[in-house]
Amino acid sequence: MAALTQLTVLAPGLLGASVARAAHERGVARRIVLWARRPEARLSLREQPWCHAVAESPADAVRDAALVVIAAPVDRIVPLLQQIAPALPTGAIVTDVGSVKGEIARLGGTTLGERAHFVGAHPMAGSEKTGWQHGTATLFQGRTCFVTPIAGTNAAAVETVVRFWHDLGAEVVTVSADQHDEIVAHISHLPQVIASSLCAMLARKNPQWRNHAGGGLRDTTRIAASDPHLWRSILEQNRDEVLRALGQFQEELHQFQIALANRDYPEVAARLERGKAYRDLFRP
Repeated sequence: MAALTQLTVLAPGLLGASVARAAHERGVARRIVLWARRPEARLSLREQPWCHAVAESPADAVRDAALVVIAAPVDRIVPLLQQIAPALPTGAIVTDVGSVKGEIARLGGTTLGERAHFVGAHPMAGSEKTGWQHGTATLFQGRTCFVTPIAGTNAAAVETVVRFWHDLGAEVVTVSADQHDEIVAHISHLPQVIASSLCAMLARKNPQWRNHAGGGLRDTTRIAASDPHLWRSILEQNRDEVLRALGQFQEELHQFQIALANRDYPEVAARLERGKAYRDLFRP
């Protein structure tokens, strides 16, 4: 794909800054424009070599954009879409990085109407750290990025968004918005709930115990350090799918508890083996 004339990133945190840095390093866009909500963030971003300009408002940031990436939390994506819609050039493409897609994908197209095209996306990359300062040009390298068009989405716009994420180093998978939400409820949102709940349970025990934590607890609970406000929004938006995933996990845990209580150690071992077999097949 030829380099974009202008890439605009709105509300750059970890993911948005990584988009801008990767696009700059890989020559994906000739001009990169950012907008951040906080004035102090805009001031700091103006000093970054991977940013050509920082706008004072979302509308100013998108006026000449060929592609817009909205990197805001999931509850602020649609309001930002509504804010920038009148300022978008005809034919511009808007994508996002939100980890829930159903409502965003459905409202995206209707919000932009005939003026521009919305194609939802969700790169499976990130960290328990937040803020644009933690962004890296290699964050998306080898990571899955879901692209979630809905019926009626412009095919050329979908192709552009797929190519864009590919050019940033991601491995792109195209699925429906609802299928995406089911998948990530199990492989992303459920692990977050489990890690946070484990830490919340341990917080009721002797506080000195955490000083003896080894790699097992640290690895298992790393994501519990993630921003609770960000995750509240995600869980609100994907509530039904997360509840289904939680129900399935509770049943698995209950069966493990029964086997252990009954001293059915062959069953305990079989469940541990199934877990190991699944984990061993993760991609490097």
